[in-house]
Amino acid sequence: MSLDKYRRKRHFDVSPEPRGGARAALARKSRLQFVVQKHRATQLHYDFRLEFRDVLLSWAVPKGPSLDPSVKRLAMQVEDHPLEYGGFEGVIPEGEYGGGTVMVWDRGIWAPEVPDVEKALERGDLKFTLYGKKLRGSWVLVRTRGWGGSPQGKSWLLIKHRDKYASTTDIVADKPRSVVSRRLLAQIARDGGGDAEKAATGDPPKAPASRPGQASRPGTKRREKINVST
Repeated sequence: MSLDKYRRKRHFDVSPEPRGGARAALARKSRLQFVVQKHRATQLHYDFRLEFRDVLLSWAVPKGPSLDPSVKRLAMQVEDHPLEYGGFEGVIPEGEYGGGTVMVWDRGIWAPEVPDVEKALERGDLKFTLYGKKLRGSWVLVRTRGWGGSPQGKSWLLIKHRDKYASTTDIVADKPRSVVSRRLLAQIARDGGGDAEKAATGDPPKAPASRPGQASRPGTKRREKINVST
């Protein structure tokens, strides 16, 4: 697996993203890391990454993971990323590939539920268990025939299996903060000199302030249009 495509798309003298290739400097371990990065670029999406053979296999999930087994989330496979990317949280300058704000939304370790990960990927049916701060239990990535003219073999579905961690809770709305800094996207952008107003569109909407003596109505939610493009 190669990082050539990843590197060709980026200018590391401009972007703070890691170049990668420092595997020798990382402690070798038997456990495999996973990370989910909330990314407000052209559109808000969640980058789902699994460590395998010294890189992070990566999928862009427009609506983010769902804990509900009846919900199938589109996951578009993108280029492999370096292992160091798993710790990246900050601002990619506008005009650069993926320009916008990146948050480490969840991270932990993962374990395959198949004897051969490479064969499962080739077959397009990878079952695995996540041990994260927000995402836990059994999951599957299933390759589909394509979505909206997507390249052959790049369109997958991310699905939660039925187990004790399955839920109808909207996890992306319920837990919007970074697991490493507890910041929202707007705060990350502001601290990194990025576009905080743009980043804030990926954060939960603020509830309108109640007038003195007026209680807010419980159960009122703001409807938000979701664009599935990445």
